[in-house]
Amino acid sequence: MVTFYIIVIGVLFLLAISDLVVGVSNDAVNFLNSAVGSKAASLKTIMLVAAVGILFGCTFSSGMMEVARKGIFHPENFYFSEIMILFLAVMVTDVILLDAFNTFGMPTSTTVSIVFELLGAAVAISVIKVYTDPNALEIGEYINSGKALAIISGILLSVVIAFSTGLIIQYLTRLLFSFNYQSRLKSFGPVWGGLAIAAITYFILIKGVKGASFMSENLVAIIQNNSLKIIGLSFIGWTIIFLVMNWFTKWNILKVIVLIGTFALAMAFAGNDLVNFIGVPLAGYNSFELFIANGGVEPDGFLMEGLAGKVPTPTLLLLIAGAIMTVTLWRSKKAKRVIQTSLDLGRQYEGSERFASYAISRSLVRQFSKMANNVNEVLPDKWKERVEKQFDEKAFLAKQAALGKDAPAFDLVRAAVTLVVASILIAIGTSLKLPLSTTYVTFMVFMGTSLADGAWGRESAVYRVSGVLSVIGGWFFTAFSAFVVAFVIANVFYFGGMVAILVVLVLAIIFMVRSHRQQEKVLEEQIAFEKNIEEGTLDQQKVIALCADNLQDILGNLYDILEDALDGLQNENLKKLSQSRKKFNNIDKKANKLKDAARKVLDKINDDDMDSAHMFILVVDYLSEMTNHVQGIVIPSLNHVDNNHKPLLKEQIEELKRINKSLKHVLRSTIKVFNTLSIEDAKNSMDMSEPFVKLIRTIRKTQLKRIKNGEIGTRSSILYLNLLGEFRNLALFSNRIVQVCNELIINPEEQTD
Repeated sequence: MVTFYIIVIGVLFLLAISDLVVGVSNDAVNFLNSAVGSKAASLKTIMLVAAVGILFGCTFSSGMMEVARKGIFHPENFYFSEIMILFLAVMVTDVILLDAFNTFGMPTSTTVSIVFELLGAAVAISVIKVYTDPNALEIGEYINSGKALAIISGILLSVVIAFSTGLIIQYLTRLLFSFNYQSRLKSFGPVWGGLAIAAITYFILIKGVKGASFMSENLVAIIQNNSLKIIGLSFIGWTIIFLVMNWFTKWNILKVIVLIGTFALAMAFAGNDLVNFIGVPLAGYNSFELFIANGGVEPDGFLMEGLAGKVPTPTLLLLIAGAIMTVTLWRSKKAKRVIQTSLDLGRQYEGSERFASYAISRSLVRQFSKMANNVNEVLPDKWKERVEKQFDEKAFLAKQAALGKDAPAFDLVRAAVTLVVASILIAIGTSLKLPLSTTYVTFMVFMGTSLADGAWGRESAVYRVSGVLSVIGGWFFTAFSAFVVAFVIANVFYFGGMVAILVVLVLAIIFMVRSHRQQEKVLEEQIAFEKNIEEGTLDQQKVIALCADNLQDILGNLYDILEDALDGLQNENLKKLSQSRKKFNNIDKKANKLKDAARKVLDKINDDDMDSAHMFILVVDYLSEMTNHVQGIVIPSLNHVDNNHKPLLKEQIEELKRINKSLKHVLRSTIKVFNTLSIEDAKNSMDMSEPFVKLIRTIRKTQLKRIKNGEIGTRSSILYLNLLGEFRNLALFSNRIVQVCNELIINPEEQTD
C-alpha cells in the first residue's frame, strides 16, 4: 500500500511539472502584455526581466501554500486515502483545463481553476463520506465554506476594483501627460516615476516579504518596522535617478518604469500563483510525510490533522518550480496566442477585430455612449477643450505610421500605469494571503486603462466589449467546468481505484499530446503566414507568390471537402458530413485570416506595385465569398441528413458528383494561372466558365422536370436547387479571380479604362 502512495506522489509531482508548463503559458499574458504591446524593449530583454522576476517571486509564495492545504476544506476531517484521491483529481483536472484554454488562446484564471477544483473534489469526497459512513459529519463540517466564499468573493471583487482603478488612474495620468508626453515627462516624469516605483517597492518588498521562505522572522520584523523609511528612501532615490537620466541621458524613464513594473508583476505572479501549480502536490507530499511518520496506521483510518497546522515550504522546491516556469516562459509558443488575444482587445488603433459583435455588447456601448454625451453636455466648454487636447491621439498615430511594423500597440504611459496598478493590487492580495486571480486583475486593469485611453473608439468598441465579455464568460466557464470535472474525476478515482486512476491518466496524456501536436501545426502555419507578410517590403512578385500559396492551400482543399460532403449526403453518413464541416471550418479560418492581412499588405507594398495590392484585396475577398458558398453546400447537406429527411435520388447524386469533378478542373486551372502567369493559361481558365454554367443550367432543367412529374419531395428539391446554385457561384468567383490576375498583372496593357 505504501508503494501505491509513493507512485501517487510521483504522479502528483509529474502533474505539477506539466501544470507549471501549461499554467505559465496562459498566465504569461499577465506580466508580458504591457511591455510587449508598448515595445518598451526587445522581446529578449522583456523575457529576461520577467524570468528574473519569476525566480524572485517564487521564494515569496511560501505562505500562500496553506491555501491548498486548508483554504477550501478542513483536512482534519479527511482520512489520508481520501486526501490523496482529492489531490490527484484536482491535478488531473487542472492540467486538462489549462491546456484546453491555451489551445484556444483564451486567458483564464489559474487561481479560479485551482480553487473550484479543490472545492469540487472536496465536495465529491464529502458527499461520498456522508452517504457511505454512518459516523460521518455534516457536509458543512468538511468544507471550509467561510474561507472558500471569502476567496471567491475576493476574486470577483478584484474584477470590479481592478477595472475601476485602472480606468481612473489612467484617465488622470493621461490628463497629466497627454499622448504627446515627451515635454511634460521632463517636468513631471521623475516625481511620477519615483512615486510609481516607491509604490511597487512597498507592496512587493514590504508586504510580500511576510511570505518569503528565505527570510528570518527578525529580518522580516526589521523591514516592516522601517517601512516608512524604506518607502521614503525609495521615492527620493528613484526621483533623483530619473532626474539625472533626464538631464544627462536620452533614456526614456517610462521604459525603465515598464521594465521594473514587468519585473514586479512577474514577481507578484509567481508569489501569488505558484500555489496554483505546486501547492496541491506539496500538500500531498506533506500528507505522505505525516502518514509515514505515524507508521502502522491504515490509510483509511488516519485523519490528516497535521495539515491544519503551518507547514513551511522548502526554498529549494520553490526555486526548482521557478526554474521550470522560467524555461517554459522562454519556450512556450502557446503563450504568444494568449498574449495576442489581450493585445487585440487593448491596442490603440483600429483594425481587424478578433471577436464578433453581440447584442449585449451593442446595447452596452449605446448606453455608455448616451451617458458620456449627457456628461459632456453639463461640462464647461473650457474643460472639454482641455480634455480633448490631452486625449488627442494624433501624436501617437503619427509615431505609429513612422515606425510601420515596429509600431507599438499602445504607448508607454498606458503600459506603465497598467503595470504599476496591477502590481499593487496583486501584492495587496498576496500580503493578505488571498489568492486573487492575477489574470482577472491584470486583464481588467488593462481593459480599464484601454477604455480610459480612448482605445475603444466607435469603430471598435462593440467588438472590444464583445471580446471582454467572451473572456469573462470563459472565466465563469472555468469555475463551472473546474468544479464539475474535479467532482466527477474524484468519484471515478474513489470507486474505480487503481485501474480508474491509470485509465484517466492515460486518457489525459493522450489528450494533451494530441492538443500539443495540433497546436504546433496551427502555430507553424500562423508563423509561416505572418513571416511572408512581415519580412521586408512587399513587391509584385511576393504578392503573387502569397496569392498562389494561399490559393493552393484553400482551393486545393475545397474539392476534397465537397467530395466528402457529397459522399456523406449519398450514404446518409452523418459522421462524414460532420468531418467535412470540421475541415471547412479550418479553411474558413484561413480565408478570414488572409482577409484580415489585407491592411498589412497595403502598408508594406511599394507605391509602384499598387496593382498587386489591388489584386490581393480582390482575390482574398473572392476567396472569402467562395468559402461562404462552400458553407452553403456543407451545412444544408449536414442538416438534411441530421434531420432524417428523404435521401436524394441516385441520379441527383451522380449529377452533383459530375459537377464537382468539373469544378475541380476549374479550381486547378485557377491555381495554375497564378503559378505560370501565362496568357494562354488565363484564357483557357476563363473559357472553362461558360461550359460549366451551361452544365448547371442543363441539370437544373432536368431537376425541374422531376419536380413537375412528382418524382421528388419538396425538401429534397429545395436542397438540390440550392446546391446547384452554390456550385455555379463557386465557378463564377473562381473565374473572377483569374480575370483580376489577367487584368492587373498578366496582361494589363490590353485592358481599357
